Amino acid sequence: MIEPGPRDRFTVLYGSCYSSVYAYAVSRAGRQLAEEVASETFCVAWRRIDDVPDEALPWLLGVARNVLRESYRAEARRQSLENELSTWGSVTELTARDVAESVTERAAVLRGLAALSDGDREVLTLVAWHGLRAVDAAKVVGCSTATFFVRLHRARRRLERAMAAEPDAITGAAVFPSESLAFIKESTR
Repeated sequence: MIEPGPRDRFTVLYGSCYSSVYAYAVSRAGRQLAEEVASETFCVAWRRIDDVPDEALPWLLGVARNVLRESYRAEARRQSLENELSTWGSVTELTARDVAESVTERAAVLRGLAALSDGDREVLTLVAWHGLRAVDAAKVVGCSTATFFVRLHRARRRLERAMAAEPDAITGAAVFPSESLAFIKESTR
């Protein structure tokens, strides 16, 4: 069997991983910068195609993370993400219409995520939204698996506290949709 050439390997890599890299970039920097980050990530992949491991997604997400770190100040990324999250689900917009309870819970999770630090948000979204196993997510953030589990545990607790502190616009009661956190709690299995 003939090994695929660099061009063929890159084509397969791009086709199978672009949407995941783009989604990662959106979750970290907002939609405005996501295409630029994804494009730069795949430029690096093309230049270093021989360095790309067989399990490429964690490596690509690590490159995307570095592109973000080098290109944009952390505060600019945080502000962009907060703006994006607030447009997805403001309390006034969601409660003005008759909407399903799951949409309200989703909004509470998004508001809770917006209140977290950039690092906590990244740890949670890598496992919950991007579907990475803890061992792969640890590679993305550049730490050991054990350290990643500690960071994940702490980020989950901070998310729970942020959501518990968020009052419900209709009832005034604290919002703590434990069912909403199930996807984060179950995502490391």
